[in-house]
Amino acid sequence: MTADETLNELLVRLFKDIMEIEARCLVTENYSDISYNDFHILEAIGTREPKSMTSVAKLMRVTTGTLTRAIDALSKKDYVRRERSRQDKRVVWLCLTKKGKAACAHHEKFHQNMIAHIKEQLSEKEMPVLIFSLAKLADYFRTMYGQEE
Repeated sequence: MTADETLNELLVRLFKDIMEIEARCLVTENYSDISYNDFHILEAIGTREPKSMTSVAKLMRVTTGTLTRAIDALSKKDYVRRERSRQDKRVVWLCLTKKGKAACAHHEKFHQNMIAHIKEQLSEKEMPVLIFSLAKLADYFRTMYGQEE
């Protein structure tokens, strides 16, 4: 197998595996009522100050209409609370409930464990090489396919 073929196989398998494994680890018995995508919506809302529907939709790269349907379901399940702005009634603020914050912490723990494991496997010299390589890969996708941060 050539270096190009090996790199392609590793990248394709890595992207697929991360998505599948993360979904399996997130949607547990305690969180069987929400989806893998719902966890990322909760992450986009965040645990700090409220975010507007528009800003969350932009972060998720979806329309506000698409986000509205997801927020409706997350609100009914008590993960998210909506609040209308007092200054501008057109603006809807999103906040995580206690249950939503717990789900967010569950998601964050998955990522913390992943990073801790990677760090254990690499030397101090290897870590900057991995970070540099992943940054180049991320830059490629943003440049070639128009994904902005």
